[in-house]
Amino acid sequence: MSWKAVIGIEIHVQLRTQTKMFCACAIPAEGDEPNTKTCPTCLGLPGALPTPNRAAIEKVLAVGSAIGAKAPATTRWDRKNYFYPDLPKGYQISQLDLPLAEHGKIEVTTSTGTRTVGIRRAHLEEDTARLRHEKARDGARSSLVDYNRSGVALLEIVTEPDIRDGETARRYAEELRLLLRTIGAADAEMENGQMRVEANVSIRASEDAPFGTRVEVKNMNSFRAVERAIAFEITRQAEVLDAGGTLTQESRGWDEGSGTTYTMRAKEDSHDYRYFPEPDLPPLAIDPAWLAAIVATLPELPHARRARYVAELALSEYDAAVLVGEPAAAGLFEAARAALPSLDAKILANWVSGEYLRVARDRVVTIDAAQFAALVAAVAAKEISGTTGKALFEEMAAGPLDIRQVITSRGLSQISDGAALEALAAETLAAHPQALADWRAGKQQAIGFLVGQSMKASKGRGDAAQLGEILRRLLEAAG
Repeated sequence: MSWKAVIGIEIHVQLRTQTKMFCACAIPAEGDEPNTKTCPTCLGLPGALPTPNRAAIEKVLAVGSAIGAKAPATTRWDRKNYFYPDLPKGYQISQLDLPLAEHGKIEVTTSTGTRTVGIRRAHLEEDTARLRHEKARDGARSSLVDYNRSGVALLEIVTEPDIRDGETARRYAEELRLLLRTIGAADAEMENGQMRVEANVSIRASEDAPFGTRVEVKNMNSFRAVERAIAFEITRQAEVLDAGGTLTQESRGWDEGSGTTYTMRAKEDSHDYRYFPEPDLPPLAIDPAWLAAIVATLPELPHARRARYVAELALSEYDAAVLVGEPAAAGLFEAARAALPSLDAKILANWVSGEYLRVARDRVVTIDAAQFAALVAAVAAKEISGTTGKALFEEMAAGPLDIRQVITSRGLSQISDGAALEALAAETLAAHPQALADWRAGKQQAIGFLVGQSMKASKGRGDAAQLGEILRRLLEAAG
């Protein structure tokens, strides 16, 4: 049978705050000693009372505005009750029926077109502690608890069951992460556990049929894993039903190595958590003036910036997506354009998406936008060669660099004089007779070798395009 998938996504994101959600403990960093960022409140000790983190609330309200969601006049905190070793109080402070934002949406682009994913709710809650499973020297297994993460502010975003395939789920998660990073709400690094994606997957016989048995898929630690895990789970459920079996509502983990999901535990419904209003926290009124001030601080959002780059700067949709896909790259692009408005947007975009992103993926770099613009302009005007420009960018990425001063003091200006290039090409050809023999034998790549040798002889200052034309003419004349 041809089954139709129904998918909803739940994403938990650690917010970018200085302290935890309900206490003044600092946010733990990678490498911190276990159980050193704790206090009576986040340890759940008797008598300790929570105090809401204003910055966390403002960030969720900002996210809500960015996704077109509505904020309530008054929100409320609730206790979500369940027992697990990493939950010190035996309950989690969360939000049930009065979240900070609801009824939003995000549009994503897939291989089959644009899709709209409805967002049911976005709410705040506190994170749990972290379990660490180890094996002792005698072979016995034990589980240790690190409470450093307990109480960290978490944003949970829940979609409507609008997704129908793994690709759309992946694009949604990627777009949400980009939005969160753009507005400064979160770093959302999946590899560090700052963003955790869970998918609720079911299948049905047709689009009009009732929803099938829902299975929650967890432990997806990359966007690629999200797409693969959902695709596998859809196939698995179809095979079970086609064979006459039945599905169980459960939580399943994703095993990246085997490319399969596996049973973890039976899945609870919301009533199993026995929610009730948090008695230690009063309801929170959302003042319209407060909300308006938060919305006023929002930067240009990713979808609007992509559209502007295409419409106003004549960039391709691909170029716009690459630039906007990394907030730091978009920031450098905007700052460089502001420093030198006459600079061609396409040329600048190529340098940002090429040289800058190549370096920035490996290390944190700080680039002076004005000097970067001057460098790109010098290459575009053929004042210096592209090779020289790339070498100077490497220096710029390592530390401050005055482009105009460096070009002058080092004599880096590009050789564009036709007679000088003609002489340089002739010398190169005379010095490499084997290249001429290769050319005569039909090896077209010989010209690339000769251009490279000419550029080397000119210390990168030659005009590579002109050299190529001259060398081709000399080779053809030589037979």
